[in-house]
Amino acid sequence: MSTITTPTRKVGFVSLGCPKALVDSEQILTQLRAEGYETANSYDGADLVIVNTCGFIDAAVQESLDAIGEALSENGKVIVTGCLGAKKDAQGDDIIQKVHPKVLAVTGPHALGEVMNAVHLHLPKPHEPFMDLVPAQGIKLTPRHYAYLKISEGCNHRCSFCIIPSMRGDLVSRPIAEVMLEAENLFKSGVKELLVISQDTSAYGVDVKFRTGFWNGKPVRTHMTQLVAALGELGASYGAWVRLHYVYPYPHVDDVIPLMNQGVVVPYLDVPLQHAHPAVLKRMKRPANGEKNIERIAAWRAMCPDITIRSTFIAGFPGETEEEFEYLLDFLKEAQIDRLGCFAYSPVQGATANELADPVPAELREERRGRVMQLQETISKQRLQARVGKSLRVLIDEVDKAGSAVGRSAADAPEIDGVVYVKAPYEPHRKLKVGEFVDVAVTASDAHDLWAKA
Repeated sequence: MSTITTPTRKVGFVSLGCPKALVDSEQILTQLRAEGYETANSYDGADLVIVNTCGFIDAAVQESLDAIGEALSENGKVIVTGCLGAKKDAQGDDIIQKVHPKVLAVTGPHALGEVMNAVHLHLPKPHEPFMDLVPAQGIKLTPRHYAYLKISEGCNHRCSFCIIPSMRGDLVSRPIAEVMLEAENLFKSGVKELLVISQDTSAYGVDVKFRTGFWNGKPVRTHMTQLVAALGELGASYGAWVRLHYVYPYPHVDDVIPLMNQGVVVPYLDVPLQHAHPAVLKRMKRPANGEKNIERIAAWRAMCPDITIRSTFIAGFPGETEEEFEYLLDFLKEAQIDRLGCFAYSPVQGATANELADPVPAELREERRGRVMQLQETISKQRLQARVGKSLRVLIDEVDKAGSAVGRSAADAPEIDGVVYVKAPYEPHRKLKVGEFVDVAVTASDAHDLWAKA
């Protein structure tokens, strides 16, 4: 009696953009696996390729278009999703279809159903899904010991330099029970660090008027502070970190800082301030005032002396005068931001900032970005030097054959902050492991990283 076998269906995947796009990719990969598709490691080994794009700034648009072009050249069958899929050119035409008319389908971001419909059309399901073949935490693109947890989609702000709301829509908060269940499954799978992300983490629950949900039989409001407390308590039961990203400095964020001081969540706050001068912030349509931010940062450090503050800034925004830029530099000297990224303003098609008067020349934008980063290097070097001689808890990310390792402290988010280089333990039988927490003594530092011994 012969056995009829279904041929293997393999899908290649290219994921570009921010952690929020990465979560979208993970959801698509999870559904593909649930339906019996396999993931291909190369273009020529795939039956079709999915490209998850980014469309935030011009450089990201070009990277996405190049990736689509490469996938078409190497494979020929390409489905496109992500932020660039929702973007139009000045004539109102679809950018992707105009540049790459041979793509099989184009969807916007957060479009799991549409992507799967396109996959089914061009590569039918290999067999009926067996959900027990898919791990409860889903398919992840991060290392096993850390993962991103997206708590909402979209954004209610209309910052003049940003087109994300036009691509991802207004804020839509996930039900708190659903968020907590995903977090629990991630911790059960061995995740030791959970990175909470969204477009605006502080606004979680605003769209549903902070309605009450239930977790483990207990009422929990759909609100940032209650969610963070619940995630911190859950993470502690698994000996894991919870880290907060994309937090606007609203007053209720103050209620989270004591949780950091108590060790419930990692004392780390990623606050995208973008500028400091009130007039620039007004042109940016940012929901924050530069002077109040200095006061808030001082208050946070008073409540939690060990807190690490990360932020991003834009240099050379349209209309930015030398006086306004110097104001930003003075702010940074006073604020002493621990971790900082700075971008030269980049015009984005569709952003209202393009219509502002007095654009700053590209060369001057880059020069100002360089001055910010030069100042930050001095600040960072001084702040890291203060840690030499102290002990830190480090999460190990890599271990070499000699036993030395690369890890991160509570002050370091993966891929965007510094690292801690850990010398191999003296005991020959003791070998560090990826995903392990280790207490180390800091022996040296530079402007970005630390060196330590276990």
